[in-house]
Order: sequence, then structure tokens, then C-alpha cells
Amino acid sequence: MSADDSITTIRNLGPAMAEAFAGVGITTATDLREMGADVGYQQLLNAGHRAHFIAYYALVMGLQGRPWNDAKGAEKAALRVRFDALKARTQPGESALDRALAEIGVVAKR
Repeated sequence: MSADDSITTIRNLGPAMAEAFAGVGITTATDLREMGADVGYQQLLNAGHRAHFIAYYALVMGLQGRPWNDAKGAEKAALRVRFDALKARTQPGESALDRALAEIGVVAKR
């Protein structure tokens, strides 16, 4: 990956978001642009990242080349609907804690 294809080249996305995306296998701006905001953000949620509406819409705006706080009114409301739908279909992976608790019998094994 070249520096000009780093996720941080996408407006509004800094090193923390690049690290989060790298943790789910999304390592280039090209990959993120091709999959789009909803698919990319869903992967973060499924990996156990906490849902943040501002992070989500900053991503959407960034992929459009717009400032993070550019969404207003009906557009922002529509983004909230999309964000809530992403949260509703999140299927987080089993964490190390979940596996350990299952192993000692505190919770049922999956």
C-alpha cells in the first residue's frame, strides 16, 4: 500500500479510524471506497467496535469529500436511519472473554 492510498487520505479519517479499519482487514482507501461506508462500518460493528453516530456520518461525508459536520436536516435524519439499521443487524464475533466464560461454564457454549 502506498501512502497515497492510506485510509487517512479520506477526509475526516485519522489514524484511529485507520487502525480500527486495519483491525478488520480494510487497509486501503481504495478498499473502503469500493465497499462503501455502510459495509465498512458494519464490519467495524461486527468486530465489536462501539457504535458512534458521529463516526459513521463523518465516514459517509468523508467518502463524499465533505466535512464531517456537513450533513444537516433531512440528510442527517436519513443517515441516522441508516446508522440505526446497521446497529440493528450487528452480529459481533465472540470475544475472548465470552470464550473464557463459556470454557469455565459461566455462560453456555455457542
